[in-house]
Amino acid sequence: MGSLLRGTAFITGAASGIGQYTALSLAKYGIQRLALADLNTKSLASSIKALKDQHPSIDVLPLPMNVQNAAEVRSSVLEAVKKYGRLDIAVNSAGIGGSGNKTHEIDEEEFARVVDVDLHGVWRCQKEQISAMLKQEDLGPREGRGRIINVASMFGLVAPGTYMSHTAYTAAKHGVIGLTKGDGNTYGPYGIRINAICPGYVATPLLVHSMDQTPDSPLTRDIAKTPLKRVAQMEEVGDAIAFLASPLSSFMQSSALVADGGFIAE
Repeated sequence: MGSLLRGTAFITGAASGIGQYTALSLAKYGIQRLALADLNTKSLASSIKALKDQHPSIDVLPLPMNVQNAAEVRSSVLEAVKKYGRLDIAVNSAGIGGSGNKTHEIDEEEFARVVDVDLHGVWRCQKEQISAMLKQEDLGPREGRGRIINVASMFGLVAPGTYMSHTAYTAAKHGVIGLTKGDGNTYGPYGIRINAICPGYVATPLLVHSMDQTPDSPLTRDIAKTPLKRVAQMEEVGDAIAFLASPLSSFMQSSALVADGGFIAE
């Protein structure tokens, strides 16, 4: 199990949630060099401590980085490549949800911010990751020049129900899948694999708190309709991302892998 992954990984949004658990999954399956980026430096330090508690020998490069700042994104990727020599895996996990209010209830500033973080932020990161990977040696059909995994959502494929809007988030996540497909087709011939992960409801602290506070909410009823009758654990999403980063998925390209417990298949 420990030899499934090798090389260097770069993860955005690594201070908490899916980004943090992706770091744990990649380490579990063999990654020994991790560049972890996040805007929240305090939470990032706590995340790194938890990671090193489980994997004491891992080499971690903390990177304070705002995905809305192109210069910070560029310098972070360059710093990771300078330290580790190459970039084998990149996971773009940083994102926000926004208020979830309907279109007529939010202002342009909020809509623009959600799209800027969740879509433009992924593009900024992917641009620099691709630039670095193009300069690297191609390690063959199973490894290539590098692998990029973008964290989208099941709401990048469908829209939420009528009780929930999240139009800005939904639009941005649809865009992430379009970005994944477009660049996946463009850079596949160069040995760079690009795929997206589309999680369903995940047991983040915020979601669990919401379910506990309102046990008969539309959200709780939505989850009850999921064929697996539960939310995903964050580790499960991290493991799905590890699969996309590994040679096990070497013939997957420009894909959107759904990990939603069967929700959108209903």
